[in-house]
Amino acid sequence: MIAGVRGAGARGQDGAMNAIPEGYEELLLQPNFGHLATVRPDGDPAVTPMWFEWDGELLRFTHTTRRAKLRNIEHNPHVAVSVLDAAKPYQYLQARCVLESVTPDPTGAFYVKLAERYGMENPAPPPDSADRVIIAVRPFAYSKQ
Repeated sequence: MIAGVRGAGARGQDGAMNAIPEGYEELLLQPNFGHLATVRPDGDPAVTPMWFEWDGELLRFTHTTRRAKLRNIEHNPHVAVSVLDAAKPYQYLQARCVLESVTPDPTGAFYVKLAERYGMENPAPPPDSADRVIIAVRPFAYSKQ
C-alpha cells in the first residue's frame, strides 16, 4: 500500500481506486514489465514496456535524456503504468501517475540495479550511462482486472 494512502480502497469520482487493491501490490514487487504510457507533444499516445522498481510510494524507471519518452513526460507529466501477471495475463494493475522527479544517473547504477532485478547476471552499466536518468512517478489512482 502507498505510504500515506490507507483505507479500504476509496474510489475517486471516475471510479478509480485511490489505494492499491488488496493482493495486487505483489505485481509491483515482482520483476514484471511495466507498460509506461505517455502522451507525445502532438497528442498521440506512446506505450513502452519497461523495467521498474516500486518502493511502496514511487515507481522508478531507468531512461536516457536522448529518447522521446523523457521529452513526452517533460511535456505532459501525467502517465499511466500497467503491470500484468505473467502467470495470469488477464490479471493486471493500472496506476495513473504524475511525474515526481527526474534524477541524473551518469554511472548507470540504477540501470544495473534493475538489470539484476530482472535476472541479468553481472550486468555492466550501459554504453549510454552518461545520459541515464531515473524517472520517478507517483501513483494517485489505480484500477484492476
